[in-house]
Amino acid sequence: MLSSPLLLSRIQFGFVISFHILFPAFTIGLAHWLAFVEWRWLRTREDLWRDIYFFWLKIFAVSFGMGVVSGIVMSFQFGTNWSILSARAGNILGPLLSYEVLTAFFLEATFLGVMLFGWKKVSDGLHFLATCMVALGTLFSTFWIISANSWMQTPQGYALVDAVGGPVFEPADWWAIIFNPSFFYRLPHMVLAAFITTCFVIGGVSAWYLRRGVHAVAAGRMLKAAVAFAAIAVPLQIAVGDAHGLEVGKYQPTKLAAIEAHWHPEEAGKGLPLVLFGIPNPEQERNDYEVSVPRLGSLILTHTWGGGIQPLTAVPASERPPVAPVFFSFRIMVGLGMLMLLLALASLWAWWRGKLLDSRWLLWGWNLMLPSGFIALLTGWYVNEIGRQPYVIYGLLRTADAVSPNIGAGSVLASLLVYAVVYAIIFGAGIWYILKLMRAGPVRQPPKDTQGGEKTPARPLSMPDESTDPDPPDAHAGPREARS
Repeated sequence: MLSSPLLLSRIQFGFVISFHILFPAFTIGLAHWLAFVEWRWLRTREDLWRDIYFFWLKIFAVSFGMGVVSGIVMSFQFGTNWSILSARAGNILGPLLSYEVLTAFFLEATFLGVMLFGWKKVSDGLHFLATCMVALGTLFSTFWIISANSWMQTPQGYALVDAVGGPVFEPADWWAIIFNPSFFYRLPHMVLAAFITTCFVIGGVSAWYLRRGVHAVAAGRMLKAAVAFAAIAVPLQIAVGDAHGLEVGKYQPTKLAAIEAHWHPEEAGKGLPLVLFGIPNPEQERNDYEVSVPRLGSLILTHTWGGGIQPLTAVPASERPPVAPVFFSFRIMVGLGMLMLLLALASLWAWWRGKLLDSRWLLWGWNLMLPSGFIALLTGWYVNEIGRQPYVIYGLLRTADAVSPNIGAGSVLASLLVYAVVYAIIFGAGIWYILKLMRAGPVRQPPKDTQGGEKTPARPLSMPDESTDPDPPDAHAGPREARS
């Protein structure tokens, strides 16, 4: 099987984009967290908010750099491995990705240097503006990327023009292209996913400090912020996901059938069961060891007691996506979302009772859920991308017809192995450094007004003020204040 250039190209693209989606999503949430923290510092002038800002600024800088690196690598594949896709849909996808450069990249390039190195060189207001503009730039980037990907999921606003090598997609209505049917659901779903991912990293790191008894005041403040945000954002994400599911059923019914592993039409009057567990069996067109709840699928998927969805057998086997990875990825994503909701609500209740920062079980829960946002991001992306197969542009261009015709399996395999080695080195070092920064924790920063005579800018990636003590005492408060 590994002798197929198509299969290797798909594995390579999946490998690269799996890395790429993690770091930009984390920086989207982290940029807005930094804007919030700096706003709190401007309002209160508490040193603690400033120290928290610089702590996360270092992590943001490393994550941002790794996101840029992975994005550059990913873009090369469109020309090397997917030249037919580029030739046939480039008139639409090319401008959309160029708009990202013209808006997001230019905005971030303008203000990122001020944000990272201008603390001692510009006024407080201008520095806060720079932080907000970088955060806005991450949203612009998300807007155009999701618009391009959503158009591939629910294409409209195009015209097919005959050309050498096959029909070419030409833009007929840019408004319809940009604001395609799935865009309005997928954009808030992705932004909320990025915010929630960052929220659980902040909460997990804070809980780790509290369990170890270090940086307790800063950790307590960060954990409360994470709990408050999770209690709002997670239920909102569930509502958005529900609306997105209705949209998928309307425009991509085969994907929804794969998500539910729904093979055959439901019997009249019995409604659609919700499959909690099962092992999809494509050969027999059934689920082995299925555990389901009668009618609950109709209620969730159609918001009616007896509604149904299109089954997988409504289309030929060649038109169906791989069912098992879509089925299991969706349940991992939803399962993590339910755990996030339970943790957020339990933490909110403990906070109201004044026991949040002392609850051993909740702190362990936040620790264990630290990577949950990243896992949910990946599994959700797999549902979207694998679920639209066998098409790269849904219903119009098959993935097998989009791969470069003259590419050899050997060259794809060689580049995949090189990517794996390089990624292991670069991202391994980057993640190691982020973990080192997190282990050091927030440290006290010198007041800004004592630095006016210095001529060198702040260095957000350096850690000259770290303690060599693996468990440094809290820099902001004594033992009694640590839990306030």
